[in-house]
Amino acid sequence: MTLGIMQPYLFPYLGYFSIVENVDRFVFFDTPQYIRKGWINRNRILSSNNEAIFFTVPVRKAERSTQIKEVCINNQTNWPKKITGQLGRYSKAPYYDAVFERVSSVINNKKIQSICDMAIQSIRVCSDYIGIDTKFDIFSRMDMNLPKVNSPDEWALYITKAAGGDAYINPPGGESFFDRKKYEREGIKLSFLKQVFTEYQQFGNVFLPGLSIIDVMMFNSPGEIKKMLHNYELIF
Repeated sequence: MTLGIMQPYLFPYLGYFSIVENVDRFVFFDTPQYIRKGWINRNRILSSNNEAIFFTVPVRKAERSTQIKEVCINNQTNWPKKITGQLGRYSKAPYYDAVFERVSSVINNKKIQSICDMAIQSIRVCSDYIGIDTKFDIFSRMDMNLPKVNSPDEWALYITKAAGGDAYINPPGGESFFDRKKYEREGIKLSFLKQVFTEYQQFGNVFLPGLSIIDVMMFNSPGEIKKMLHNYELIF
């Protein structure tokens, strides 16, 4: 069984969903320290000038050591209206209506109070739309009794082993600090998935890869996106 383990990001980019699609079980790692100005509460879409701009869900101030799952959304401003206005840029995109409905169901859900839950819901909703049926788990709710973790690369190792997995896929950014020998000793096959971006027609003449999955869904059918999710390189 192959596992993917990542922090929950808000409407993440295509490569995130490629990992979700190409593993048997995906774990939302929700207990690390929340990092400001990361991808947990924001992502990028097209602006009216066909440039990449951020859309952001504001969060309440918290101590530096606060875990991702404990960070609350700041609803003192009407931020959903702002994001809705930003999404208006896509009103003439071929799949605008269907995608706007699903994005709105997440950002306008008043029952969601934590940014972690909203990020997870954004991934679930998009996965369902695309047709991804991978099993999801949330680490803090799995009640795992893991050994003492001495370095960052051991979290994935111990979680994969405790879940009964024999393979783990990570984004390419972690390749530099993962000790392959640790995984080999434990019988875990370690690989890194590098997304190969399939160009598609956006509004401008220059293709901007790596934007939020929202951009991908606005311009491509679920079937086309499914094909994109299998356009990658595995680094062993």
